[in-house]
Amino acid sequence: MGSMTESGFPANNADSNQRLHGEYKVPGGKLVVVDLAVVDGALADVSVSGDFFLEPDEALEDINRALTGLPDTTPAADLAAAVTAALPAGAVLFGFSADAVAVTVRRALAKATSWGDHEWNVIAPTVLPTEINVALDEVLTEAVGAGARTPTLRFWDWQEPSVVIGSFQSVQNEVDPEGVARHGINVVRRISGGGAMFMEAGNCITYSLYLPQTLVDGLSFADSYPFLDAWVMAALEKIGINAFYIPLNDIATDQGKIGGAAQKRLANGGMLHHVTMSYDIDADKMVEVLRIGKEKLSDKGTRSAKKRVDPLRRQTGLARTAIIEAMIEVFSERYGATPSTLAGHELAAAEDKVAAKFGTPEWLHRVP
Repeated sequence: MGSMTESGFPANNADSNQRLHGEYKVPGGKLVVVDLAVVDGALADVSVSGDFFLEPDEALEDINRALTGLPDTTPAADLAAAVTAALPAGAVLFGFSADAVAVTVRRALAKATSWGDHEWNVIAPTVLPTEINVALDEVLTEAVGAGARTPTLRFWDWQEPSVVIGSFQSVQNEVDPEGVARHGINVVRRISGGGAMFMEAGNCITYSLYLPQTLVDGLSFADSYPFLDAWVMAALEKIGINAFYIPLNDIATDQGKIGGAAQKRLANGGMLHHVTMSYDIDADKMVEVLRIGKEKLSDKGTRSAKKRVDPLRRQTGLARTAIIEAMIEVFSERYGATPSTLAGHELAAAEDKVAAKFGTPEWLHRVP
């Protein structure tokens, strides 16, 4: 018998003609299943199935025919394009999409992975300097991409008041130097994009997910955000918050935005997915420190009517630690994650990166 993929299905082997199997549950949608063989490097005997809805019925055979004969190295985007081109005019796909079929094919071929294909670790909040937290994002993402660490969820903790700006933000446009000096704020730049984070001890919940890019293979950037945070939505629901994504990267409830996400993909195949959610933020201080905060909050009467931005505290009545515990519990139950800690060499690598990069004026002011 041939070798096996990490998902447990026979490895792609053009000579063995074995059946390969892939499954993909569309976030908020239906299950898509693909069974196929590979003959001489091409897809053969393709059968798409699932609990989705499709009209007309004959379109299912059109999808199968479109995939049959394509090279087994075909990228997800090209697989989806082939499916779309084969659909008859007026075809209706409900609960799935051509992209979802492509993801499922890639999973069958072991080019894409699912959550269950990986062993997951969880690192509970550990108080560290903000520069170290930022540097660890790069260290651990590199480690996962290199196969030196299993995919990991890490919760941040810190003591010093900080502003963490996005990789592409301008320091002078985002940060008010007088407010920074007055409140003793430490300003740091991270590797992921997105907006500035105002962080005092205990005022927000921040976590980083380090994963292989195979987990989001075939997903668009927009779709990868809610896909990677589906467990967060379940955890928030468990504590009484009905949260949802507003594209591209905002997490919200019917009472407004509660958080935002950012991502960074590395050349070695590692990926960072980073999220910060407001727990209990001093809005008056925030608008003194962040220039952009004044504009964002200008239509909300924050300076005069609302002293704090506290959606998670207000909507749940729970301590920050209790919310984090609920998040860890849901993630661990869903994905079989086990507790982990930061290794000494990982912390040492982060300290080296602070000295060489994250703690330097050159990095902080790379966008003036």
